[in-house]
Amino acid sequence: MADELINLITHGTQSAYACPNVSTRATQIRQSIPIPAWMRAPGEAEGSFALESAVDELSYALDIDPVELRVKNHAHVHPGTGLPWSSNALLDCYRQGAERFGWSARNPEPRSMRSGGQLVGYGMARGALGAYQPPCKAIASIRRDGTAFVRSGATDIGPGPYTVMSMLAADCLGVPIERVRFGLGDSAMPRAPQEGGSGLTGALGNAVHAACVELVRAFVNLVSRDGASPLEGCRLDGITVRDGGIKITDDPMRFETYAAILERHGLDEMKIEAESAPPGEAPAATMMARGGRFVPFATPSTAARAHAGGYAAHFVEVHVDPDLGIVRVARVVSAIDGGRILNPKTARSQIIGGIAMGIGMALLEETVSDRSGRLVTTSLAEYVVAVNADVRDVDVLFVGQPDSMTPLGTKGVGELAITGMTAAIANAVYHATGARFRSLPISIEKLLGH
Repeated sequence: MADELINLITHGTQSAYACPNVSTRATQIRQSIPIPAWMRAPGEAEGSFALESAVDELSYALDIDPVELRVKNHAHVHPGTGLPWSSNALLDCYRQGAERFGWSARNPEPRSMRSGGQLVGYGMARGALGAYQPPCKAIASIRRDGTAFVRSGATDIGPGPYTVMSMLAADCLGVPIERVRFGLGDSAMPRAPQEGGSGLTGALGNAVHAACVELVRAFVNLVSRDGASPLEGCRLDGITVRDGGIKITDDPMRFETYAAILERHGLDEMKIEAESAPPGEAPAATMMARGGRFVPFATPSTAARAHAGGYAAHFVEVHVDPDLGIVRVARVVSAIDGGRILNPKTARSQIIGGIAMGIGMALLEETVSDRSGRLVTTSLAEYVVAVNADVRDVDVLFVGQPDSMTPLGTKGVGELAITGMTAAIANAVYHATGARFRSLPISIEKLLGH
């Protein structure tokens, strides 16, 4: 096998639990099969299946509840460095997810729960995805007609940056969202990273945030020395932006729109370009915008904190037909620590998408090749994916606080849900049937032949 693709499936194992005796390695071997390409959460999606299945198996061997075992071995600090996490709400994910799911009703004995003629299984697993924020630039401008235009040369493959970045810019500038335009997908715009690694929202969002904050700062610097402005003498930390302008927080009657400021100074627009700072390295003068107010952002040094990614606790109920070997995922509860969630609707949609892909990976999807290495599952007639009927009751809840490494406080959620999801399903199948499966998919043939 050539080295075009390296999926580090053991990478997440190093920091998953507080265990002093962990050694991981990955070895590539040559195979007469096509080289796969990266898919959602490459490496961690596969590796979490092995790790979380093993932890579940250990819980039965020790006669300890699977949630309790994970709580007992929770990594309160980074296991490799001993540094505290920049944020980590995984324990809250366990607690709130278990409560929402009704985990306490689980009979721990395999094959002990039934619904009619169906075997019922409860399973759970931990999910995690490492932090990633590549460099990114953005431009923010406000024109004399009071409209805002924010842009960056990013791409949109579906998660909705148009919506999220427009919301973020409207909040930072105090401009009604219908008067904010966000542009992307043009190489003439400032350089942005690829949409991948669950890092675009963090990278682009922090760049947009920085550009908008600096744009407001530029307006404040302009009017603070302007005797004709009701905002004369104002400072960034003493103003609130709203209704398309700036007001003094302690004296709301002192207000002026951006349009009026630009007109008085004979300017068609004010424009600022900014770049997102690497996590933990924001300049000392960085300000953080929240709800129209501006407050200093004190970032912990990267030397003092371990930059945490997103975390999840997945709880799954499966129904298994003991005669036909058919597995149905009846319901899923996923508790997600995604840091600051900019748009709960689109973030929830991302999680549901990852859950659907996890169901497909666990129960349906299989790439088959013949003896020559040629693929034989070449269409959706042979390669089976999850459809609406396979994705039933899905409940997503967000827990935790904004991450402390960046002003925006986000974590990536685009790939988070698929990590641990396959293990949660496999663990539920074991609880329902008493059969442990160490390879995917858990097909009808495997169940009937076990």
